[in-house]
Amino acid sequence: MLATPLLLLMGLVSCVSQPSSDSSIISAAGLTHEYMPRLRGQQVAVVANHTARVDGVHLVDTLISEGIAVRKIFSPEHGFRGEGEAGEHIGDYTDPSTGLPVISLYGSSKKPDLHQLEDVDVVVFDIQDVGVRFYTYISTMHYVMEACAETGTSFLVLDRPNPNGFYVDGPVLDSQYRSFVGLHPIPLVHGMTIAELGRMINDRGWLKEGIRCDYDWIACKNYTHDSLYRLPVAPSPNLPNMRSIYLYPSLGLMEGTVMNIGRGTDWPFQVYGHPDMEDAEFTYQPRPIEGVSTRPKYRGEICHGVDLRDYPLDSLLEDPKIRLHWVRHARNHVAEQEFFLPFFNNLAGNKRLMQQLKQEVPTPEIRKSWEGDLEKFMQMRKQYLIYEDFTRVRP
Repeated sequence: MLATPLLLLMGLVSCVSQPSSDSSIISAAGLTHEYMPRLRGQQVAVVANHTARVDGVHLVDTLISEGIAVRKIFSPEHGFRGEGEAGEHIGDYTDPSTGLPVISLYGSSKKPDLHQLEDVDVVVFDIQDVGVRFYTYISTMHYVMEACAETGTSFLVLDRPNPNGFYVDGPVLDSQYRSFVGLHPIPLVHGMTIAELGRMINDRGWLKEGIRCDYDWIACKNYTHDSLYRLPVAPSPNLPNMRSIYLYPSLGLMEGTVMNIGRGTDWPFQVYGHPDMEDAEFTYQPRPIEGVSTRPKYRGEICHGVDLRDYPLDSLLEDPKIRLHWVRHARNHVAEQEFFLPFFNNLAGNKRLMQQLKQEVPTPEIRKSWEGDLEKFMQMRKQYLIYEDFTRVRP
């Protein structure tokens, strides 16, 4: 069984800004002696956001202080400083702290223009992922790797622990439903760090036309897939604490329905509701929150729903799997005829899951329908792991 350290369980409700309970784990960015020699004398671009920290200092500032020639910054969804809300297009600008150009990869283009890499020898990628297929930072990595492959630019990942890296679950993406919220034939929860996943993407020929980039990585220290790592920095505005991160794989599916999942509240991805939800005592009112959710679903309306802020986290950790019963419960208590939106299929990675839920297929049968693809993925996944795998049996 997966170890669940008491200190971690006691502190999970607290903000992710508090330190990890396992101080022995060091993200690759903190191992400066391993990657600084590789960057000296090179023209460097950095793909990063606010999570790229070295002892509390941004990676870009650290590189510049070490005399590394940083030429430009590429920023993902939510922006370089993490101030953008989900889905908000962000334009290019100049970083006031460094004077460097910041090129948005979540605006008019999600892939660097090839001319933007003409003066770059190596691209350094350092972004905290959360291990869920529809979390878009891995799609950003894909397109940057593709641009590096096309220009002969080296690509170096500074790896970070996966807070959901202790299990694998969910349907594997059907290629017919490829989108920016799912580019790769991997499960909804893939159980890999971003460097491990990058190895898989590169080696399996998943970049355009099967091209491959000059790919390398720096590994974390003292991390395994049995580790329960509390993030030192919130990875995005609507994942403010570890509870939201653990609930995200399940509640994220409801982004493809008529439900509000806490956007516009102080508890995103910790509650769900709808103005017409029946028999629900818990209520909340989504409101605009600058930099987090300025246009939340049902803004200003009273939503009736379910409060998961007290959901037992030991259950999530000891029996990690996608909770489909929350989607079922919401659908059965909202009168709207069209509960599912087309976007649900993009998040699920196939059309079958929506059909199964509409047809009231029992959850064990739904999960059984994933098994064949999951077994194939687990065998493939073994080839690309950098760290010792989790020891628990997959749900």
